[in-house]
Amino acid sequence: MSTASSSPDTPTPSQSERAVRQKAIVDALGRHLPAHALLWNSEDTTPYECDGLTAYRQRPLVVALPETEEQVQAVLRTCHRLDVPVVARGAGTGLSGGAMPHALGVTLSLAKFNQILKVDPVSRTARVQCGVRNLAISEAAAPHNLYYAPDPSSQIACTIGGNVAENSGGVHCLKYGLTVHNVLRVRGFTIEGEPVTFGSEALDVPGYDLLAAMIGSEGMLAVALEVTVKLIPKPQLARCIMASFDDVRKAGDAVAAVIAAGIIPAGLEMMDKPMTAAVEDFVRADYDLTAEAILLCESDGTPEEVEEEIGRMSEVLRHAGATAITVSNNEEERLRFWSGRKNAFPASGRISPDYMCMDSTIPRKRLADILLAIQEMEKKYQLRCANVFHAGDGNLHPLILFDANDPDELHRCELFGADILETSVAMGGTVTGEHGVGVEKLNSMCTQFTTEENQQMFALKAAFDPKGLLNPGKVIPTLNRCAEYGKMLVRGGQIKHPELERF
Repeated sequence: MSTASSSPDTPTPSQSERAVRQKAIVDALGRHLPAHALLWNSEDTTPYECDGLTAYRQRPLVVALPETEEQVQAVLRTCHRLDVPVVARGAGTGLSGGAMPHALGVTLSLAKFNQILKVDPVSRTARVQCGVRNLAISEAAAPHNLYYAPDPSSQIACTIGGNVAENSGGVHCLKYGLTVHNVLRVRGFTIEGEPVTFGSEALDVPGYDLLAAMIGSEGMLAVALEVTVKLIPKPQLARCIMASFDDVRKAGDAVAAVIAAGIIPAGLEMMDKPMTAAVEDFVRADYDLTAEAILLCESDGTPEEVEEEIGRMSEVLRHAGATAITVSNNEEERLRFWSGRKNAFPASGRISPDYMCMDSTIPRKRLADILLAIQEMEKKYQLRCANVFHAGDGNLHPLILFDANDPDELHRCELFGADILETSVAMGGTVTGEHGVGVEKLNSMCTQFTTEENQQMFALKAAFDPKGLLNPGKVIPTLNRCAEYGKMLVRGGQIKHPELERF
């Protein structure tokens, strides 16, 4: 992979400072972990220097790989006592730099917590460790004709702990919800090593309901070790419509029309022409390469429900201007339609040395507007962009293609990404839908939230982590960072948000 810079907020310690601190941490953690569970040599820690966002990298001082909950607790207590930052890590498939290490901290790898503890078909729940792969839950529940609904494209590799950290979604989140709608309980430890439980397996929980605060908190409040998820029955039948459009505005309007008709598809995804070309060359999904955009609209349920809904959606799509409509005739064909969408990211990796995946949301009615705006940005920044959207809930995934070995291309890519995010906010959306803020969107958080709102988020973090040791320098921008960002935009004549004008 290409080499790239570390995050601007990451400290750059001297070699002597690193060596002294590293020895102290290794000696302290060595009292609780076996030798094979501690890594500190550069060749051993380099694989942990980034997550799926490869543009920013930083080797951790130490990597801890505990195998028991007691060892996790001991690591956290030790780091808290020594004032050592801790960054929890799952499979490393995140796309916002949320698991990028701290230069003077410990990366806490939870990969060994990969056991499915219980599948209960009566209560329709599964209790799993944080390192269990998303898809493995559905595989374990399959003998009971159940499955776990959230299905991010990385579900073959991403872990449920990471899904909880980022509030992941997937192509079926429109009908079945995000991680927050499918998790009942999260159990783990605070930075002090104190046991903590969010939510419950009952319908309610005593005291404050903090489950939703924990889900999507990006490893800043506590370390999750065990998750209880909801399981739902497999539908009797699922069929998918592939609709082609000769104009992106027609495709965007079609998405709004489907929802306006009172239809909630199991999945409603959109891809533009550059993306369909990339994935068709990769997986041969039989996509229409002449279309400016295609929609994938899925219906599931009983055969009668599916037949009725497919008919209604087809009619809406034709009325919206679809030039071609193909409906899957069997399960193999349905999976082939989805294979392209599921492989959008690896397909993009085949046509570019690097890519940066944005993750903003916008109102559904503005889908065409943002696509057209991105096309203009391609000209402005002289970079290509392939687009895939969770169109049903307005979650965008533009993939900016660039070469991280070229500093100028990386800089233009960062500006391009910020432009997409800020344009999304201006259209009534948000800077992130499911990938998180991490280090990638810190500047854009300055445009979305006021100083007072950011301070309230800091206050919530401080209630759980007073020393600020869990995943520091991520997610919530500091006042100084927003001030520097505002000054940079002033110098460039690019002020776009009233909150930044005062700087």
